[in-house]
Amino acid sequence: MENCLFCKIAAKEIPAKVIYEDEQLIAIEDIKPVAPVHILLIPRGHISTLNETNVGNLELLGHIQLTAAKIAEEMKIDKTGYRLVNNNGSEGGQEVMHLHYHLLGGREMIWPPG
Repeated sequence: MENCLFCKIAAKEIPAKVIYEDEQLIAIEDIKPVAPVHILLIPRGHISTLNETNVGNLELLGHIQLTAAKIAEEMKIDKTGYRLVNNNGSEGGQEVMHLHYHLLGGREMIWPPG
């Protein structure tokens, strides 16, 4: 999508601190972290929200989950715990309308999240 911030980051048109990348997704450090570890996992292809996914996206969605677990292990938060969050829509807290997940760790997470 032409004006999408995350599409531009995935295309390397906007610089970001890349933690992981492959043909399906890119993982970057969040520029406004809310935890000591705050990584964004962003699909390379534009999907605005989780609501736009379907059975054709099962492989991608599974890949995001497995990649998040791998990154958590590399960041050494796998043993203590972490949170993987998808904010969906404006009332769900989604600020960039491109599907993405927040991997948060390095501190205790409270519940309910707010």
